[in-house]
Amino acid sequence: MSDSVDNLEKLETKILKAAVLLKRTLAEKSSLLDQLAKIRADLEKHAKSSAGRERDILALRREREEVRSRIEKLLRQIDLFAKSAPGS
Repeated sequence: MSDSVDNLEKLETKILKAAVLLKRTLAEKSSLLDQLAKIRADLEKHAKSSAGRERDILALRREREEVRSRIEKLLRQIDLFAKSAPGS
């Protein structure tokens, strides 16, 4: 009978340890899922921000090309004016 009681106590101890381990594991899982949700939200925010910056860069490049084109046109007109001016 003593062996039965010892075996039962050992089984009870193992079950209690398993329960504690399961509880700890579930708490860690919950914490990790919360962290994952925060990271995903941050990633989405940064992706939107990055997309906005990319649009800004493209707009600035188009504007730079437009300015370059206007300056080249003005330089050509100045050059033509200088060539057609009396005394040149």
